[in-house]
Amino acid sequence: MAVWDPDQYLRFSDERLQPAIDLLTRIPLAAPRQIFDLGCGAGNVTRLLRDRWPEAIITGVDGSAAMIDRAAQEQPGVDWICQELAGWTPPATADLIFSNAALHWLPRHDELLPRLLSYLQPGGVLAVQMPYNFSAPSHTLIAATARAGSWRSRLEPLLRASPVDSPSDYYQLLEPFTQSIVLWETEYLHALTGSDPVKEWTKGTWLKPVLDALEAPDRPLFEAEYARRLRLAYPVLASGITLFPFRRMFLIACRK
Repeated sequence: MAVWDPDQYLRFSDERLQPAIDLLTRIPLAAPRQIFDLGCGAGNVTRLLRDRWPEAIITGVDGSAAMIDRAAQEQPGVDWICQELAGWTPPATADLIFSNAALHWLPRHDELLPRLLSYLQPGGVLAVQMPYNFSAPSHTLIAATARAGSWRSRLEPLLRASPVDSPSDYYQLLEPFTQSIVLWETEYLHALTGSDPVKEWTKGTWLKPVLDALEAPDRPLFEAEYARRLRLAYPVLASGITLFPFRRMFLIACRK
């Protein structure tokens, strides 16, 4: 797992926060008592959970010590746990397990999501948002750049196929365990500014493990070549804006 940089990730905090808000507003719970935020990062989404349910016991879980440290400094009143999500089990059954842009890093969703549902009280909710943009140039050009240079032998083993299945796959997987399931997709059109903003976006997430595997001088060379390809795929408008479409998948499942 990469060592995440809170500052790089939060460069696009407003754009990254909106999907969490959209997920949160559709959770059909009035007063959950025990809430877990899986992949809580720097805690900016956990704050929204606390604001909506101030009486709840809320625990943020993340595998990045840097992210948890940032969250603990800025968000009192929440229990913070630094732990890899793959091995996480709750200390008590939950009313709500919430995860925004984290579970796509974990394998075997056919085992993972039913297991998370099993940690809920009957009537409890699993609410998940995952990026669904892996066939877009922002992501495919990482693989293309990795395979095009002298670094290919080092980087190719790190490349991953899309880690997120189709909405219908998740529906069929979870239907036997649930009272209800709601799934939807949204494509956000982000208007980004600055130099090579799409590169800077992925540099905080999907690109980071690839860059971490490179040493100087290969790392700046890779970044430059990837940025060149991105500028063709996402040209800068005359206004200086770069339009970046980004698709995400949402899932809200209520346990039987």
